[in-house]
Amino acid sequence: MPDPVVPVETERLILRRFTPEDFEAFHGYHGLPEVARYLYRNPRTPEQSRAALERIGVLKFEGEGDELVLAVAARAGGALLGEVLLKWVSREARQAEVGYIFAPEAAGRGYATEAARAVLALGFGRFDFHRIFARCDALNTGSVNVLKRLGMRQEAHLVQNDRFNGIWGDELIFAMLQEEWRLSG
Repeated sequence: MPDPVVPVETERLILRRFTPEDFEAFHGYHGLPEVARYLYRNPRTPEQSRAALERIGVLKFEGEGDELVLAVAARAGGALLGEVLLKWVSREARQAEVGYIFAPEAAGRGYATEAARAVLALGFGRFDFHRIFARCDALNTGSVNVLKRLGMRQEAHLVQNDRFNGIWGDELIFAMLQEEWRLSG
């Protein structure tokens, strides 16, 4: 039976489900300290990456608490560049969270913005969410810039609300309403 959600194609990208063949590239960025730092965890071991990839491959997106995690691949050549996430946070409030992780070699090319824009379109269009938000470390300027390019507004700056390896960090919360999405398009 075909997947009702994917693939999603953009100008340069294909958003699709992960496959076992994605392991090398997936672990390639999940195993990096500079990537894990902004995910508030340690780099994954190969075993942890394999388990995560297997878990992601069977996720359903049917209700509150579910996550849709999609591989982001280049249309030209099919290389795995990273991933995007849409998490169903509240059925009653029709809210979701968007997130993304990209390999450092994919940075600075607009891939995260392009992929996240496609996920916002899915969230507001296909799933009819009222509000989609994103959270990021205040020091993650790349992510902050992606969220601003998407037209999301900063709603909060949480001061020293989380710790990673014993260091307090600030978190920013950005959001967009469905009506704002429609007006921006």
